[in-house]
Amino acid sequence: MITVALAKGALLKDSVARFAAAGLDFSAVLDKDNRQLMVPTPCGRARALLVRNGDVPTYVSYGQAQLGVVGSDVLKEHQLPVAQLVDLGFGGCRMSVAVKATSGYQRALDLPAHCRVASKFTHCAREYFDALDLPVELVHLNGSVELGPITGMSEAIVDLVATGRTLRDNGLVEIEELFRSSARLVGHPLSMRLDDGALTEIVTAIRTDADIAMLFNIVTFVPQAMCWIPMILSGCGVAKPVAEKIMRSWGPTILFSLCHV
Repeated sequence: MITVALAKGALLKDSVARFAAAGLDFSAVLDKDNRQLMVPTPCGRARALLVRNGDVPTYVSYGQAQLGVVGSDVLKEHQLPVAQLVDLGFGGCRMSVAVKATSGYQRALDLPAHCRVASKFTHCAREYFDALDLPVELVHLNGSVELGPITGMSEAIVDLVATGRTLRDNGLVEIEELFRSSARLVGHPLSMRLDDGALTEIVTAIRTDADIAMLFNIVTFVPQAMCWIPMILSGCGVAKPVAEKIMRSWGPTILFSLCHV
């Protein structure tokens, strides 16, 4: 039986949808009354482990799960030996340095040497400030890092930002972006090498679904881009299967109307 590590929280719903496209029904994990942490699919082919986001790469790297979905920020932070298989295209956010809006700091290099910086992502923060050659004291917090500058415990924070509303509501502003993050399908390297085809089939189906979602987002915001789809598909190297699935999913009427906006 294939075991998949799914992160609780913001990534869960979209993760379930991606696996549904591969024929695996994990929808039971979305039931608000569900208390099971290990949930099998109705077909009996696979089971899901419901774990914290930061624990997904641990379960996959130790082989307790052959596949998993996790933010690339977690992969950068924990540096565990997992295979990154597909950028799933959801869960987008950015890792940023933020300070009090009244601090006067405009960029990271404005921060004083040896100042305190609070973060849940101390490895990412250390790499970033080392690259700037700016010595700082990192303070590890597990939640509400915004309180660091608010209480005066730290001059700045390094944290994930999606819309920026939490920062604004607490009087903080971004001054630098470290990197962008999105959800990734990851795999256990040895399981992928010894795969008899079952894992590859799932990965291929999820990759195709992610490509379709990307293309749909493109033409939703830029309808004229529909005319570029053949070229995009050719560049992706998955032109025929993706094109066929787009035709089945969207239908010729939708495609025609998008091409003639």
